[in-house]
Amino acid sequence: MTQAVQAYAYLRPSAVRREATGSSLALETSGGATPAGGMAHPSFFSGFLTHPEAAASALLAVADVAAARYYQQRLPASLDPVVTGNGDRLRFESFSGCCGVYARLDVLTGGLDGDDIGHGTTNVDVNNPLRESLARIGSADPLHLQVGPDELTVTTFDGPVVEKKVPLPDRWLRGFAETQVIAAAFDLRAELDAAEAVRFLRTLPRGGGRGAARGAQWVVPAGRTLRPTTRPVPGAVCLPGPERLAALQRVLRHAVALRVYGPPATAGCAPAAAAWEVELPGMRLTLTLSPDASRGFSGEGAVLDALATDEAAEDAELVSVLLAWEPRIDLADLAAQSGLTPERVRAALTRLGTAGRIGYDTAEAAYFHRELPYDADRAERHNPRLRGARALLDAGAVRLDDDTMATVTVDDHHHRVRAEGGRLSCTCLWWAKYRGGRGPCKHALAVRILRRSAVPAAPAARPAVGAVARGGAR
Repeated sequence: MTQAVQAYAYLRPSAVRREATGSSLALETSGGATPAGGMAHPSFFSGFLTHPEAAASALLAVADVAAARYYQQRLPASLDPVVTGNGDRLRFESFSGCCGVYARLDVLTGGLDGDDIGHGTTNVDVNNPLRESLARIGSADPLHLQVGPDELTVTTFDGPVVEKKVPLPDRWLRGFAETQVIAAAFDLRAELDAAEAVRFLRTLPRGGGRGAARGAQWVVPAGRTLRPTTRPVPGAVCLPGPERLAALQRVLRHAVALRVYGPPATAGCAPAAAAWEVELPGMRLTLTLSPDASRGFSGEGAVLDALATDEAAEDAELVSVLLAWEPRIDLADLAAQSGLTPERVRAALTRLGTAGRIGYDTAEAAYFHRELPYDADRAERHNPRLRGARALLDAGAVRLDDDTMATVTVDDHHHRVRAEGGRLSCTCLWWAKYRGGRGPCKHALAVRILRRSAVPAAPAARPAVGAVARGGAR
C-alpha cells in the first residue's frame, strides 16, 4: 500500500478556553484552499453554537471516526478532520483509518449565531486535551466557536508551534473519492423519531467486530422502527458491522430523528453501503458504512469509468471553473452554463470528486463543493486497476474483435470481454468473484478506454465570460 506523509502546521493547539462570558471553542486550522487561493491558516467563522452540548458531542463523534480502525485494529488513526465553510454552513468530515467509515457533521444556519460563514476547506487540529474539554461541555453556558485564528493570533506567532506528520495512504484518498459516487445512488429508506432512533441504536453492539464475523446483516422498516432480517428484501438496508455506528452513541440524548439511506435492495442482492443520519438541533451527523467491515471504500471502483475518459477530464476542467463553494450544486444550472449534458456534468463532478473537490449530501440529494487539503490527485495516479488498464493498452494487449467482443492477452491467458446492454463482462477471476459489484476489472476498463478513444466526443460550449455557478434549491 503506497502512502505519503501529510504535514499539519497549526499556530497553537485547538482548545476550549474558559472566559468571563462563558466558554470559547477555538479550532485551529492548517493550510487550505479559499476563494482567494491557498492560505496557511484560514479563518471561516466566529460566533456562537446555539446548541453547545449537542455540537460538542457531534464533533467528538467525527473525531472518534478519524481516530478509529474498525477492522484489523492496530495503532489508532491520527488524521485530523477536514472542515469546509460553504457560506451557509460548516461541514466537518473524517474517514476511519481502515477506510470503511465516512463521517460528516453539517452545522447548519440554525446551529450557528455569529458572523458570516466563510468559504474554503482546511484541516482542524483535534488533540486529546481538546477531546477531554469537549466531553465536559454542558448546555447551561454559551459556547463561542472560532474556526481559524483571529488577527491577534496571526500577528502574535511567527510560525507554527504545533506540527504533526502522519502517513496518508492512497487508499484513504480513494475512499474519500468513492463515497461521494456511491452515496449519489442512495435514497431515503427509513425515518425514525427520536424515541425509536434511540431505542434501535442502543440495541447495536459497540465493538469487537462481532458484526463482521456474522457476515452481512440487514434491517427493514417495520411501522415506526427498524427490525433485523437475515436476508435482503425490497426496502431493506444493509447493516454490515453494526458496531461501526458506535460513534452515534455520543449524540443519542440530543437526537431529533434518524434517517437511513441506501441503494435499492432486491432478494438475493449483494451487501451494499448505506448512510445513517442523526438529525440534531441545527445539525446533521451522518455515518456512511462500506458494504463490509473488512472492505474499505477505496476498492469499490465506482469512480473508474469517470477516470478512464479524456472527455470527463476535459469536462471536469470546464466545470471546475464554474464552482463557487456552493453548499448545493445544481446539475441543471451547471449544464446550462457549461453547455454539457447533465450526464456529462455528473461524470465531470465524479472526476472532480476523485481529487477531493466534490462531496455528496444524502440529506439534500445534492453535491457540494470543497477542496481537500491533500495531494488528492494521487488517488487517480495510484489507482491500481486504472494503472493496470493503461499498462495493458501501452503493451498493445487489447484487441477489439467486433462491436460487442474484445480480447485482452495477459502472458499466455486470453480474457474475453463482452458488451451487453452497456455493461462489460469479463472471463477473468475478478469478474467471476465480484460480477461487477466492485466496478470494472482492469481488462474491461482497458477495453472501455480503447473503445471511447475511437469515438470523437461532442464539443462542449464554453461558458459565458463572467458566468458563476449558483447553488441549486433543495
